[in-house]
Amino acid sequence: MESKDALDPQRKNEELRSFLFLTAVMVPVLSVIVVGGYGFLVWMYQLVSGPPSH
Repeated sequence: MESKDALDPQRKNEELRSFLFLTAVMVPVLSVIVVGGYGFLVWMYQLVSGPPSH
């Protein structure tokens, strides 16, 4: 039991760093990739099919 208690602060610190990395780095990067990819797909579609018409 002692080794588990000794690892708790270290594990808590590691989980906090992982959470901050995911929220501050990965979510914005993935958002930019998704939005940019969608914009690229629309752009390529319009190059092939022409601009939208009424």
